[in-house]
Amino acid sequence: MCGRYSVIPKAKGESKAAKLLAKALKEAHFNAAPSQQLPVVTNTQPHTIQFFSWGLQPFWARDAKAVKRSINARAETLTEKPSFRNLLKSKRCLVPADGFFEWQVTPQGKVPHRILLQDENTFSFAGLWDEWLDKSSGEILHTYTIITTEANELVKPIHDRMPVILSPEAEELWLDAHESQDDLLSLLKPYAANKMKAYPVSPLVNSPLNNVPEVINSL
Repeated sequence: MCGRYSVIPKAKGESKAAKLLAKALKEAHFNAAPSQQLPVVTNTQPHTIQFFSWGLQPFWARDAKAVKRSINARAETLTEKPSFRNLLKSKRCLVPADGFFEWQVTPQGKVPHRILLQDENTFSFAGLWDEWLDKSSGEILHTYTIITTEANELVKPIHDRMPVILSPEAEELWLDAHESQDDLLSLLKPYAANKMKAYPVSPLVNSPLNNVPEVINSL
């Protein structure tokens, strides 16, 4: 499960997402949450930052409330679900981020942690996107979901799942129209634990209304 992450304008690093984000993102998202309009890079417009709503609304849904929007898609079952399988073929995206949050269950309650790369560079989650037509208004809603996989050794004590983080090389492959399904699926694995770090953060992150720098500060 990945239900919160951060992405701020001061992007750094060699990833495709970082280079595009530095030019396009004006507002910091210290506590990015589902339903918000957040930056993505799609396979159909790989050189542009677009802003889609987090939580996948499948194209076949009758109305905006017909199905629960999926904020995550499990890597292990992508090919078992027709909607995800079709998107894997044709509608993939990068979701820029500089860290994500998970909650560790303790006897004292759930403790939020921020998880990021050791070098604190901007990176990309692997994502899928779709577009849904509101037949009553003619409006097209663009949405996305973040793909998750099993947790690596760093994340596992905090949570059993983590989002798929792509290396700069894997970013290019994820957007490549000529990659086979098997090659794409091979990218959906836990990121190396020794290249990541984690620390506890304030309960401020519990509310998406708290879009403030203090959300990402270490306790």
